[in-house]
Order: sequence, then C-alpha cells, then structure tokens
Amino acid sequence: MAIVEQFFIYLGKIFFSFISMLEALGRFTLYQIKMLQLAVVPPFRIKEMIEQLVVVGVGSVGVIALTGIFTGMVSAVQLYQGFHQFGAQNLMGFPIFISITRELGPVFAGLMLTSRAISAMAAELGSMRVTEQIDALDTLAVDSRKYLLVPRIIATTIALPILVILFDFLGNISAYLTSVYMLGVNQSAYLNTINMYISLSDIFTGLLKALIFGFYVGTVGTYIGYHTKGGARGVGRSTTQAVVYSAVLVFVLDYFIAALFLIIGW
Repeated sequence: MAIVEQFFIYLGKIFFSFISMLEALGRFTLYQIKMLQLAVVPPFRIKEMIEQLVVVGVGSVGVIALTGIFTGMVSAVQLYQGFHQFGAQNLMGFPIFISITRELGPVFAGLMLTSRAISAMAAELGSMRVTEQIDALDTLAVDSRKYLLVPRIIATTIALPILVILFDFLGNISAYLTSVYMLGVNQSAYLNTINMYISLSDIFTGLLKALIFGFYVGTVGTYIGYHTKGGARGVGRSTTQAVVYSAVLVFVLDYFIAALFLIIGW
C-alpha cells in the first residue's frame, strides 16, 4: 500500500511540474506578443536602441571574430582528415562553406552573444529590479517595458544577423587559408566546388536563423532579468538562468527550423 501511495505521489509531482512548465511557457509567449506590440507603437526609443546596439553588437565583435576564425580553421582540419582518406580533399570547400553558413555561424554566434551580452543584460535588469529602479520608472509614468526591454530585444534581433555575417566571412576565409596554405588543398578546386554548388538559400537560411535566435534570446534575457526576485542572490540566479535557457533554446530552435526547411525543401 505504501508503494502505491508513493507511486501516486511521484506521479502527482510529475503532473504538477508539467502544468507549471506549460504555465511558464504561456506567460513567456504572452510576454513575447506584448513586446512585439510595444515595438510597433510610438514613442520609439531610438537613442536607447542605438545604445543597446553598441553594447550588444559592437561589444560582441571581438569574441565573434575569434570564434569564427578558429571555427573555420578547426572545420578545415577535421574535414581534411575525413576527405583525405578517400582522396577527395579538393572537394571540401563547399561542405565547409555550407556547414558554416547554415549551422555553425548562427548557432555559435548565438551562443557567444548569449554568454557575452544576454548574461550582462539579465544581470543589469535584475539589479534594477531588486534595487527598485524599475518600480521608480513605473511610478514616474514611464513604461519600463517600453524603455528598458524593447530596445534590448530589437538590438539583439538586429545585431545577431550582422554578427553572423562577420562570423561566416572570417570562418570561411580562415578555412580557405588553412586548407590551401597549411594542408595543401588545390586552390582552384576548393573555390570551384563552392562556385558550383552555392545558392543564396544557404546564406539566407543562416541569416533567418540568426534573426529568430536574436529575438528569442533577447526576450529570454529581458524576461528573466525583468522578473528577478530575491536580492543579490536572485540576480545571480537570473543571470545563470538567462544564459542556460538561451543556449538551450538556440539548439532547440535550430532543430525545428532545420526540420522545417527540410520539409519545404529549402
């Protein structure tokens, strides 16, 4: 009898955990819809948005550039090991190009943006919440969501595709230089494989992913930071949650977007 009671207790905990997860997902979805509504309603906080673009975009250029360069170099070395076994190392140009533009670029850039900017965003908003600065803005009849959240979400949505372009460029350049001048791959063959098989959809797919990733990680970071509770410990917890949830969300969205593109044949 005790075993049966214990089983139903665990079953109840699982059920209520599932309900809580659905409730949290519903609140987050409503939050995203509200942010989209506020983004298209004046007044438009252009100054704040530009400031956040500088913080999020320009501030992340260094880490994105380094990640892109070494990702391209590693891709060249790893693919060379496999292609060389079949004597096809001269055909590795297009696989490297498509892997960087469609997958590695948006995913790695999204992760770097999360670790560099979203964590700081959540910590800043969390600190403002626990020190009652956000409450002060609301008291002064300033919509804190419009003033603090919307510019940050727009900045991440705009900045990430631009950073992905930088990542793709540096990643492919470093892969080309590594392949040709370090591994001895034929230069003309490497470039010809890219020219023969490249399509604009390969580039646009990565940029579309980056646009979606930017919006979602921006909403996650601002949502968690804005709803911080528990003082200094709560700020630390919110920062950690923002990074973890954003990183996991990037991989989840990447799968569903890739599956959707596979279904529609893009």
